[in-house]
Amino acid sequence: MQYLSAEILENKVTDILILVGILGFGLLFRRFLADNFSKILYRFIKHDKIPIQTCVAMLRQPVRLFISLILLYIAFSFVHFPTSWRIPSQEEFGIRMILLKSFQAGFIFSIYWILVRIAKFIALIFQERATLTESKLDDQFIPFFRDLVVVGVSILTFFVMLGVVFKVDVVALVTGLGIGGLAIALAARETLENLFASFTLFLDLPFVVGDNIQSDKVSGDVEKIGFRSTRLRTGDGSLIAIPNRLLTAQALENQTQRPFRRARYLLKLEISTPIEKMKKVVSEINDYVLNHEMIYRTDPSITRFEGFGDNSLEILVSYHIATFDASVMRRIKEEINYQIMVIIQQNEVKFAYPTLKISQDLEP
Repeated sequence: MQYLSAEILENKVTDILILVGILGFGLLFRRFLADNFSKILYRFIKHDKIPIQTCVAMLRQPVRLFISLILLYIAFSFVHFPTSWRIPSQEEFGIRMILLKSFQAGFIFSIYWILVRIAKFIALIFQERATLTESKLDDQFIPFFRDLVVVGVSILTFFVMLGVVFKVDVVALVTGLGIGGLAIALAARETLENLFASFTLFLDLPFVVGDNIQSDKVSGDVEKIGFRSTRLRTGDGSLIAIPNRLLTAQALENQTQRPFRRARYLLKLEISTPIEKMKKVVSEINDYVLNHEMIYRTDPSITRFEGFGDNSLEILVSYHIATFDASVMRRIKEEINYQIMVIIQQNEVKFAYPTLKISQDLEP
């Protein structure tokens, strides 16, 4: 066993074997250690509808990096560089300093990565719970505060890395930022405006995630309200990001909040239509529309003999459909129009020329 006391590059063979053993152990068991760490953490923040595999998958990579760095530090603490190489100390610029700084930066980053993944997993749990409630406010707040936590952890990690790795006086730096804050604020004016506008949207709540809104030139469903912009999914499937400052500076129409959509148009019948048939047509159209299941009951329909046009008798058809969805509104309107044609044909009356004049839908 004398060879164990021998030296290679001024390091004992036993120390080198310990280094190799620790590295080999880490290579073989780091995934096992990472998965078990994730499973232990899952016991404290578990949720019935989120499987443990989700937690393990989210934390596996950052925890593996964290464990690998710890094992590397322990392993290489048993060996040292040969003195004959005359490598500068850790306080002087050289390979020792580069390795130390790289390890410190990687170690801090691994902790940051773990904290971010934990925050996202907790947000995933709250999002799952939010689906059980009728309110859409929690669906909107959870992604926002998740991003807020991630940004906060990122800023804290940045300052920790400056202080630990680069030996920057963080207190003096923060104090200096107060002096240069005005210049920074001016340089990032639009970013700050969007950030403050996002808080305004959360406090004022002109819309929530899932609402259909109409801005100046864009209409769509709200998918996410972020720090800088709000994302809308348009009717053709496009995803559009609108800066939050624009949404707070212009008029918005929340179409989800409207209880109905209104249809209004004129039917023109021939001037020679008998009065008895006119009354019957008006009555049958009015009865059909009133009894339709999608008609808004609070404000019922109106079907009246409106007056006399050029070579025609005009019937006003006006009703409110109990939906905010434009596609549903068009479908119901089409259904009613077909039935109106049936009523016209059954009463043996004819449309005047032009056969039908339809005006634009009037919004409430």
